[in-house]
Amino acid sequence: MKKSIIKKIFIKISKFLGYEIIDQNEFYSPTLNKELNENLSSISKSIVLPMGEVNLTRKVKSLLILFRTNTNVEIWDQNRKRIFENPKIEYVLRSLFSLIKSIKKLNEQNKDIEVILKVVDDNSNEENLKKIKNLLLLSSLNFEIINHSFKDHKNFIKEQKSEETFANLSSLLKCFELGKSEGKDLIFFVEDDYLHFEESLEEMVSTYERITSQLNKDIFMCPSDYPYLYMNNEKTSLLLGSKRHWRSINKTLCTFLAPISFIDKYWDNFKKNCQDRHDPFEKYLNELYEKELCISPVKSLSVHFANINSSYGLSPYINYKALWEDNNYD
Repeated sequence: MKKSIIKKIFIKISKFLGYEIIDQNEFYSPTLNKELNENLSSISKSIVLPMGEVNLTRKVKSLLILFRTNTNVEIWDQNRKRIFENPKIEYVLRSLFSLIKSIKKLNEQNKDIEVILKVVDDNSNEENLKKIKNLLLLSSLNFEIINHSFKDHKNFIKEQKSEETFANLSSLLKCFELGKSEGKDLIFFVEDDYLHFEESLEEMVSTYERITSQLNKDIFMCPSDYPYLYMNNEKTSLLLGSKRHWRSINKTLCTFLAPISFIDKYWDNFKKNCQDRHDPFEKYLNELYEKELCISPVKSLSVHFANINSSYGLSPYINYKALWEDNNYD
């Protein structure tokens, strides 16, 4: 009886002082009132067994998602078909549906984060735009569809070999401009042929808070574990995120997350990347990852549904068919 009273007092004092107690015999935390296989993190701290806690000094309050669509071009700059060989609009709708699910999951776990979704569309036909809009209306999310005209940037972007390439550069620049002008904490630039796991955004945001608080500096994040990252024997740093490992990388495609501080700081790079068709396409973005840390998850949170033989596409060790079927929006 006396031991029980002392234990209760000790637990209360520990909670008051901000410490957490782990009972490894019972596999339980009396201060958190949780089993140890549950999510132990809270609003103010990130806890990963057995590494302990990280006090979250860099909380995310707002997230802008810029979903860039073009339903007319099957695979830009390639004469290949995608895995499962469906029309492009099918990939766009499943990608958007998976993103909607991930947003809702994030909202459930982080009710204080403002999430805004904007679709930047490049000349889709009315039928496809209607399908996109109907899917968004069913989601009950805060969204906006922007019908972008690539002619808006005719005085900045250099002349290209094709209108498709010019439009691709222009829609990307439009997204960068929106990200800069909106001024949200984080901006997630998303292409329309990625399928996202439901936990994707929750893991990205919570990992961003954890790692930036640990390092006391901002970072870039890429949600996809690309095959090309394993083509060469490159050294990488391994970090612990919220619920999985993350690795440092020095290349991404155009689906990535950036803090507003980096968009302001490196605006010349963002603009220059869209001024011409470079080799690689993301040349001036990749330059930034030599200056700032960029990380991607192991294993992937988002999968690029490209051609099955593309080193820029399907992430390893994923059940692609299950992910595809799980995001059937009908």
